[in-house]
Amino acid sequence: MDNAFRIGERIYFRPIELEDAPRLARWINDPEVHRGLTAIFPKNQPREREWIEGLGKRPDEVVFLIVLKEGDVPIGSCGLHQIHPANRKALFGILIGEKAYWNQGYGTEAVRLISEYGFNTLNLHRLELTVYENNPRAVRAYEKAGFKLEGRRREGRFWEGRFWDVLEMGLLDREFRELEEARRAPAERAGKEAEGAAPGKAPAPRPAAERCKEVCQT
Repeated sequence: MDNAFRIGERIYFRPIELEDAPRLARWINDPEVHRGLTAIFPKNQPREREWIEGLGKRPDEVVFLIVLKEGDVPIGSCGLHQIHPANRKALFGILIGEKAYWNQGYGTEAVRLISEYGFNTLNLHRLELTVYENNPRAVRAYEKAGFKLEGRRREGRFWEGRFWDVLEMGLLDREFRELEEARRAPAERAGKEAEGAAPGKAPAPRPAAERCKEVCQT
């Protein structure tokens, strides 16, 4: 893992570097990818490099590259934007640019990993996002990660010759922690059951008083 900042089960986050500009531009310009983004104009590498160089100068956002642990393959990016310390909230965004890795749960894992960072490290209370009605795959990933539908801007986006609704979704810190506890519970329970049924486990020692009684009666 190269310069890993946060490590999940199958992915890790690392900072975005200038050499990532060609990859980011390719992802954003892909018609199947940017149909779910706000971008409606093409991006070239100079613009992407300019954006990357400005990342460290903006204190209200943090953006990561999403990389597979197996093979160190970059597959997308995600970030927290408009971080508001007083209201303890941020705007969440994600892009899975390598289409070969769509529909395999990587988006959901990335949402969980950055939510953990936002709530448990940045002490945020709320994450919010907007997603387009014509991106049902993203909606499912957000719902699996705990985000709830909070509002709908009717016909707020024009794409492919028609208008689509814009969905507003949010996740609170307590909701995230409840989901994480529920997700870990089966594994913890299975671990305890396996430990109790482990072969060759030595019986628990008897109380000293019982051992003394046996010795005194012989």
